[in-house]
Amino acid sequence: MPRIMVFVVFAVAHFLSNFVRMANAVIADDLTLEFGMGPAELGWMTSLFFLAFAAAQLPFGWALDRFGARVVTPSLMLVAVAGALVFAASQSIGALTVGRALMGLGTAGILMGGLKALSTWFDARRFALISGALVALGSSGGLMAATPLAWLSATFGWRIVFVFGAGALAAAAALLLAFGRAGPSHAAKTSDANDSGGFGVIFRTPAFWRMAGMAVATTGVVFAFQSLWAGPYLTQGVGLATLPTGNVLLAFGIGASLGYLVLGAMGERIGVARMILIAGLAFIAVEIVLAFTPLPGGGRLAASFLLLGAAGSASGLVYSLARSTFPLALTGRAVTAINLFLFAGGFALQWGLGVWLDAGLGGFGSLFALTATLGVAAVLVFLPDAVGASRQLLNRPA
Repeated sequence: MPRIMVFVVFAVAHFLSNFVRMANAVIADDLTLEFGMGPAELGWMTSLFFLAFAAAQLPFGWALDRFGARVVTPSLMLVAVAGALVFAASQSIGALTVGRALMGLGTAGILMGGLKALSTWFDARRFALISGALVALGSSGGLMAATPLAWLSATFGWRIVFVFGAGALAAAAALLLAFGRAGPSHAAKTSDANDSGGFGVIFRTPAFWRMAGMAVATTGVVFAFQSLWAGPYLTQGVGLATLPTGNVLLAFGIGASLGYLVLGAMGERIGVARMILIAGLAFIAVEIVLAFTPLPGGGRLAASFLLLGAAGSASGLVYSLARSTFPLALTGRAVTAINLFLFAGGFALQWGLGVWLDAGLGGFGSLFALTATLGVAAVLVFLPDAVGASRQLLNRPA
């Protein structure tokens, strides 16, 4: 029962983290009209969430391995509470930017804290499934940041939504402090944490960079679109109204949630590295369709974004691969190191795509062509890992 409660409270907190991260995709047009922002300004402001999130990863990873998630994660979440209130009260682009950055910083430790805590309750053989389930349930916060958010924003205004979001984040932090304790093996793991080589071991391992590249090229791209550019792509690029756009974004979020769960279960059966490769190839295929094939009608777009979200959930598998690649005492630092590059990539992509649009270098469809090119490069670099894992499975005694 204790480990179930740990799982539940971290899933709730991660749900809220995803909601505030993805909300700008739905309210992007409102923010543009109210504050007079162009694509580059909108991309910069929204992407500050990812930059602040990424900046927190390395010190947070050390703190996780040293002090545990029960204290560190909810303490940091109070910063997100302040950020949501600043965002709701903003009267300028600068204030919006500060609020967005504070929300990124304050939610930076939720998923990684959950993975660290659960690593002390479950062994490595079950971690792909458990981590996938955690990310799947938490990522359903993206479902709230779709059609429901479109309705709430139209009914009450986007500012009120963020005020209530601040209250929900504060309540989740209290639940983590009360119930988010580590498992029985926590003391043994943390006692070795200072003698394990730290981040130097992680960054000197070539496999880490291949894993990080796949995380950025799949889930990092999903971050860039789900939290911002999917909205303008659908409204300005395709011409959908607000509610149909919310429905497509809802399908996007459903796909991501299902993907984390399904990919984790399949990775446990056929091998994590092989499943990452398959997901990456499928993700590239959908990006190419969205870039070059007209998709009239919300139904076809919803199906495409459903597949995009599912295939783009490969980071759940990458966390599992990192968990099995590095010593247990480095679990916190290993997964936060992956997260550093995942969210730094999300920041660079989200801002860079806005700059691309502002410069008139291409339309909204060209954004998917750019990210598909990134995916091809990441797959080619990661291919030796997947081939090596396949050989190990074939040579394993029956």
